[in-house]
Amino acid sequence: MYNMYERIIVPLDGSKLAEAVLPHVEMLAHAGADGILLLTVTERITGRGQTVQIADPSAAVPALEPVVKLPAAVGKMQRQGERYLNRIARRLKKRGIETETAVRLGNPAEEICSFAHEQDADLIVMATHGRSGIARWALGSVSEKVLRASHIPVLMIRVTEDQPATQ
Repeated sequence: MYNMYERIIVPLDGSKLAEAVLPHVEMLAHAGADGILLLTVTERITGRGQTVQIADPSAAVPALEPVVKLPAAVGKMQRQGERYLNRIARRLKKRGIETETAVRLGNPAEEICSFAHEQDADLIVMATHGRSGIARWALGSVSEKVLRASHIPVLMIRVTEDQPATQ
């Protein structure tokens, strides 16, 4: 059976609302998708890192170069993202769905589109809150930004606060 959506990117932000897309992803996986890629994006931490001088040990005359050490919070946030995605991956594996996971650092909409392009994805499946009016304008929407910027199809699942959480 031919499935036009073989590599599917599933951006998740740790919320139950984002996870409401998982039943849809399961159906697509059982319909023949080869690769389900779970993605979470950690926004960059603003502020200054500590700059230190290090010597290049391979140089004949070691010169000092400035190096910026990232705050420890970046590594902590990445590990939290990995643990979260691994939990979701285990849950899907119990249902017979193999996944890959990735954690990216940066602007969520930009990173989702970039990752989808790098992975040669066929589809992005993500939740949208369906906000309108002032709430949409004030809060912005990662899903809307992805929809506008992506060169591949985006399946947006509208979810609300009162929808039941996924198992």
